[in-house]
Amino acid sequence: MNLYEKLVAREEKLSLVGLGYVGMPIAVAFAKKIDVVGFDLNAKKIDLYRSGIDPTHEVGDEAISKTTVDFTADESKLREAKFHIVAVPTPVNDDHTPDLTPVEGASTILGRNLAKGSVVVFESTVYPGVTEDICIPILERESGLKCGVDFKIGYSPERINPGDKVHRLETIKKIVSGMDEETLDCVAKVYELVVEAGVHRAESIKVAEAAKVIENSQRDINIAFMNELSIIFNKMGIDTKSVLEAAGTKWNFLKFYPGLVGGHCIGVDPYYLTYKAEMLGYHSQIILSGRRINDDMGKYVAENCVKNLIAADKAVKGARVAILGFTFKENCPDTRNTKVIDIVKELREYGINPVIADPEADAAEAKMLYGVEFVDMDSIKDMDAVILAVAHTEFSHFTMERMNQFFGEGKKVLLDIKGLLSRKEFDKAGYIYWRL
Repeated sequence: MNLYEKLVAREEKLSLVGLGYVGMPIAVAFAKKIDVVGFDLNAKKIDLYRSGIDPTHEVGDEAISKTTVDFTADESKLREAKFHIVAVPTPVNDDHTPDLTPVEGASTILGRNLAKGSVVVFESTVYPGVTEDICIPILERESGLKCGVDFKIGYSPERINPGDKVHRLETIKKIVSGMDEETLDCVAKVYELVVEAGVHRAESIKVAEAAKVIENSQRDINIAFMNELSIIFNKMGIDTKSVLEAAGTKWNFLKFYPGLVGGHCIGVDPYYLTYKAEMLGYHSQIILSGRRINDDMGKYVAENCVKNLIAADKAVKGARVAILGFTFKENCPDTRNTKVIDIVKELREYGINPVIADPEADAAEAKMLYGVEFVDMDSIKDMDAVILAVAHTEFSHFTMERMNQFFGEGKKVLLDIKGLLSRKEFDKAGYIYWRL
């Protein structure tokens, strides 16, 4: 029997290294078909999973409580598995260079617990070459085994969209790759156990790595174009959303919208690609231009908040401003790499210390990463300006009466970044309404 057949027969186990927004749903999906060991260094997270709590909200508490995944923070349990999937984050440093520390650390841990005959598949987003040039040497060094002889390597980039209940692991076509045909066939068959949409067999590991890193780079560039349009149309006194609705009636117009671009994918992946390009002597023209625009949008929003406060005859220094929403995207508790923090920092430069509320966000994470403490939304009153920063479904249901409760005397300044509310309605009510 080959490894795939042994997994199906439950004679061998699969392990997931990294149980965050990506790894945990993969582990839960595979556990419905085969035996799974779920490993994460964060013992507190493991305790939550064992208690039937899903802090990511990706699969829900019920699914976590029913899953057969063997959740553990004990790395020696990885020795029980022969098929390993590494799904750890790959962030960037403050200077926008790739931070490979998590994937290198995961490779080190896995390497010292690697058994002969194993297959290791990396899902973390990296620039082409990382799997073979960086991860393999670490695995070999720590295990004393030889890649291609004692163990095999594959790469299958994650495509999970946090907070998205439609585009899930099962419904998104999966790119798979392997160091040779035998490995590719094994990796493809294993993923086909859970991915209903099927797999695409890439012709090499580097092709699969490159495919992943350009997916989000393409999206980043398109959103940057929309953000640049919003800056231009704002100067012209034209509503960007209305322009895009009109242009969107053409069959081949791409429907992207302006906004804050954060998170650990779209706001990060382009830097991995441009970093590798720089190593090869090519300086990116389009990709980095798009990144610069998107990285500056938090500052741009804050500046427009100040301008509108002035237009409303409000004192800027010490102005009472509330920010609703802090996560990097809607309906998701993840605050990592949120661009809302850029709005906060810029407002503080003007002597404004905003209050922040987000019923969806992981409050402990926000406190740890940014030193930000949330307030209860019902406590927000007498504001000079309110910034609707994230398109949470709860916010989209705000009525005029509910919005009025946030404000004090004088002109009401509302910055509706994602255009959740009706501009006409709020303009008519005398608000100073602004959106990207």
